[in-house]
Amino acid sequence: MQLAGNRALIAVLRGGIILMMCGQGLSVCAGGWPIFRGNPALTGVAACSLPAKPALLWTYKTSGPVKSSAVIGGGKVFIGSNDGQVHALAFDSGHQLWAFKADSAVQAPPLLANHSVFVGSIDGIFYAIDAADGHQLWKFATEGKILASANAVFSSDGPPHILVGSYDFKLYCFNATNGALVWSYETGNYINGSCAVAGGHAIFGGCDELVHVLDTVTGTKIKEIEAGAYIAASAALAGNRAYFGHYDNEFLCVDLDQGKVVWRYRDLDFPYMAAAAVTDDRVIFGGHDKALHCVDRATGKSLWKFPTGGKVESAPVVAGDKVVFGSDDGFVYMVSLQDGKQLWSYEIGQAVASSPAVADEKIVIGSDDGGVYCFGQKS
Repeated sequence: MQLAGNRALIAVLRGGIILMMCGQGLSVCAGGWPIFRGNPALTGVAACSLPAKPALLWTYKTSGPVKSSAVIGGGKVFIGSNDGQVHALAFDSGHQLWAFKADSAVQAPPLLANHSVFVGSIDGIFYAIDAADGHQLWKFATEGKILASANAVFSSDGPPHILVGSYDFKLYCFNATNGALVWSYETGNYINGSCAVAGGHAIFGGCDELVHVLDTVTGTKIKEIEAGAYIAASAALAGNRAYFGHYDNEFLCVDLDQGKVVWRYRDLDFPYMAAAAVTDDRVIFGGHDKALHCVDRATGKSLWKFPTGGKVESAPVVAGDKVVFGSDDGFVYMVSLQDGKQLWSYEIGQAVASSPAVADEKIVIGSDDGGVYCFGQKS
């Protein structure tokens, strides 16, 4: 199962966002963050650096906690809120462009593809929204809540296919243009995390304690790999390996070709619920032990650990030599990728479970205080 090559393979322009397959997987070119974790392989690596001391550039207030994470493209920021709305903001100013009213809270991160915003809600409705003006294109009712971001599969001979999981145990595949159901795949329990996409495969974990590998065209099962515990986190893909934590207090590296666990990382007895960031040689992830962890990608050996004052469900993003993430202690942190030393922090005051979106040397992140915050270099 070859998930990525050793050189740039393909560049696809969709809705003003360029996705490029480089090195170990798909990465986002400067100017956009169209999907949760930045690219279809969910590696959480930005194509830009960040200033040494980011300044607050703007804030925007919603009417409920913001547990959703932002996506960025075409000069716009899109993010959900517990106020039951998807908010579209100007990236340069935070000014509201439009707001789409869903039927319930929107905690899932949106997906930006095909000139549309795709996002699920707590009541299990999956929406396609026009990115230009916020009008509804289509919707589909699942039978369980949707907490995770969707992902996209592009082809040269038709519209993209959109993949999203639900608490009704199913992963769905839709035609992006008209919402027609292409296929669905039923697992044995809730699907809490996003599915990663690479090399014609969709890879995701579930609360059935399995890593599922599916063919993206047909939805047929290619492989199941036992993880040993509930998998609430989204898996990150690099090479032919998946990296994710589970509810039984371990973080795993799984070889998808061999169908076996390569290494397990265990520190304190707390679960790992957040998605990881994966670089060429490191894996960085947060835990309910109130810390951010960095381990060697090949061996799982601990390289450093950064303590915070609250659990870390915000998935970290690597930008150059820096790592940025939020914590339930109410802070946004930036630490050194090399040694985990703190470089910067900003106190919001309420929990930050939202994961950062990073583009154009700026950070966009939400908070339980109902705010959306943008940090970067003051002009």
